[in-house]
Amino acid sequence: MAVLIVSDSHRLKNELNQLVNRHQNEVAMYIHCGDSELKKDDYTLAAFEKVGGNCDFFSKMPSELVIHADDMNIFVTHGHLFNVKSSRRMLQAQTSRKGCEVACYGHSHQRKAEMLKGVLLINPGSISQPRGPLEKTYAILNKIDQKYLVDFYDLEGNLIEHLEFGQHA
Repeated sequence: MAVLIVSDSHRLKNELNQLVNRHQNEVAMYIHCGDSELKKDDYTLAAFEKVGGNCDFFSKMPSELVIHADDMNIFVTHGHLFNVKSSRRMLQAQTSRKGCEVACYGHSHQRKAEMLKGVLLINPGSISQPRGPLEKTYAILNKIDQKYLVDFYDLEGNLIEHLEFGQHA
């Protein structure tokens, strides 16, 4: 099952619609990790499982979600409540406590995928205000057999990084 992950879109609507349209035949689920700055019921977010971030003041979105997708349990949060800019240990621990092996988060605006104590942590970066590398990015996660595949794309849909992780690395 392929999952598209995006975060920190900060009021962008056309770009979110482009991602959904571009990948509609490739992915089974869309996740938004917060700071959309859109209301929970905005039509642009209709396709997305979503959480609120530190800039989603009046969105009424939950701060975290647990998603059961085929053979993956995914914890979704924005990251600001777990201090992800300085360490991902709190996020990893909460993900494990929730019975999940994957965490999707944002907040730092920097794309990153890493395995920490058996938990795959994915930050898709930002499609509006990237920090660090200047590409505006999102990610697609696949799980094939016991391997996680994480592909990062720029906003135009060009593959910029492919990573593979063993399930229990």
